[in-house]
Amino acid sequence: MSKYLITSALPYANGPIHFGHIAGAYLPADVFNRFLHQKREDVLYVCGTDEHGVAITINAEKAGVPYKEYVDGHHKTIKAFFDKLNIRFDHFSRTTIAEHYPLSQEFFTELYKKGLIKPAVEQQFYCPKCDRFLADRYVTGSCPKCGAPDVRGDECTKCGEWLEPSKVVNPTCKVCGSKPEIREVTQYFLDLPAFEPKLKAWLESKTDWKPNVKNKALSLISEGLVKRAITRELSWGVPVPLPEAKGKVLYVWFDAPIGYISSTMEWAKLKGQPDAWKDWWFGKDVKLVHFIGKDNIIFHTIIWPAMLMGQDKPYVLPDNVPGNEFYNLENRKFSKSEGWYIDTDDFFSKYSVDALRYAIASNAPETSDSQFLWEDFAARNNELADTLGNLVNRCFSFMKKNFDGKIPAQGELTAEDKALLDAAQAAFDETGRCYYGYKVRQAASTAMAFAAAANKYVNDTAPWKLRKTDLARCGTVLNVATRAIIDAAILLYPIIPDAAAKIMAKAGAACDGAPEFKPYAESLDGRALGADDSLLFTKILPEQVQAEVEKLKASAKPQA
Repeated sequence: MSKYLITSALPYANGPIHFGHIAGAYLPADVFNRFLHQKREDVLYVCGTDEHGVAITINAEKAGVPYKEYVDGHHKTIKAFFDKLNIRFDHFSRTTIAEHYPLSQEFFTELYKKGLIKPAVEQQFYCPKCDRFLADRYVTGSCPKCGAPDVRGDECTKCGEWLEPSKVVNPTCKVCGSKPEIREVTQYFLDLPAFEPKLKAWLESKTDWKPNVKNKALSLISEGLVKRAITRELSWGVPVPLPEAKGKVLYVWFDAPIGYISSTMEWAKLKGQPDAWKDWWFGKDVKLVHFIGKDNIIFHTIIWPAMLMGQDKPYVLPDNVPGNEFYNLENRKFSKSEGWYIDTDDFFSKYSVDALRYAIASNAPETSDSQFLWEDFAARNNELADTLGNLVNRCFSFMKKNFDGKIPAQGELTAEDKALLDAAQAAFDETGRCYYGYKVRQAASTAMAFAAAANKYVNDTAPWKLRKTDLARCGTVLNVATRAIIDAAILLYPIIPDAAAKIMAKAGAACDGAPEFKPYAESLDGRALGADDSLLFTKILPEQVQAEVEKLKASAKPQA
């Protein structure tokens, strides 16, 4: 059997994260992780905050707090947000842990010894007003390829072009807005062209990758890779392990992915098995899966694999990189600075976490950009209430009223009963393929279609009528319907885990941990239903949607 090592892109400890981040890198990973647990696979899901880089130094200085104190606060806030959304990591770490620094320096040293990292003089933007060299993301201007305005210096978020900061048109300093000047500085460069043949062969072997990910990486190779500077002049970061490089640190995009390994090392140490991390990073049977947004495709399909290939130790290469597109908010990008965002404390005081997870999963940005629309969120919430919640409520309340709170015995099955049970098996087969194939949107649709079929079965068989004419047949219908309800909960567990667990407890089928991903096979005859009579989901009314949209528009700054 394979072992699955799952990661999500490390969130940057420079501010809160929003639903757009969740849709791209975290909910899909959490869904996959939960599904693998249901399949009883051997799986480990690690993540952590990315805590170095010039953006952190600048904002910490603005706030007047030490760098470590600054990232401590954001690490805590980000982890709390993940907890609220029920994103369940096996270990959530950070890039300021003790294990991270020597490991990052080891990566650098191995590449340097092989001549794959070399010093060279480069022209870099320097802001005289701020008196500092500007990191790529602190140079803004127009994209030299597509002309998009206000792009950052390392990548155009509109066309995806990988940029050199010096090529940005009409550059300005993001900090103070003044025009930077070019100065020469010695940096250390990773020789990516040396990896081209190996990277190309490896990428071409990936027949099951998403086309948007694979094609982007291969197109970069076909255009010709360039050497990339991996050091910067900063006091905050992993020091470059060379005497002649005093005052330089590893550039944040170099040390950040190493955080996947260092977090696994910390996890192993906390387990009391300090070498256990090697089973995951050196094992031939390990499938390493990186969940990312499309702005991280370059780093996870080109730079990070090259870094791994350049090590003497037998690190596993990514088995898959299911990169997702962007997830926006009401036709604009999420932006707290522009007032175009959702206050999460306010949101979760009124709405269900599982409803949000289902709404995002049902409209996941898997093949193209998608967005959070208040109207769509209400529709998805109401779909859960009408299709799943209503099915559970009417069947279970009926049994509590007419069958002493117990599930009646199953009698002889009709063709109608068998058709629903057969549909359950088909739903497990298809939904399982979707989960394994990183198609969360299709998995949600397939699973909910089965819940709708169970609803239709109850409507067509009308147990409330059968109670007066054929009590035994009424009992069989309710028994079959309850089995279908449990199956729907198991199918949807990766997406709506709390609601799924609640449904199973209501049905007297509570389980410890993830329910196994297969049709429920235990006898339900005479089983007592759970005592909980609360509704699973509360419907959202049109006037609530209108109020939320108006509130969003009122908080937004005018677009330029």
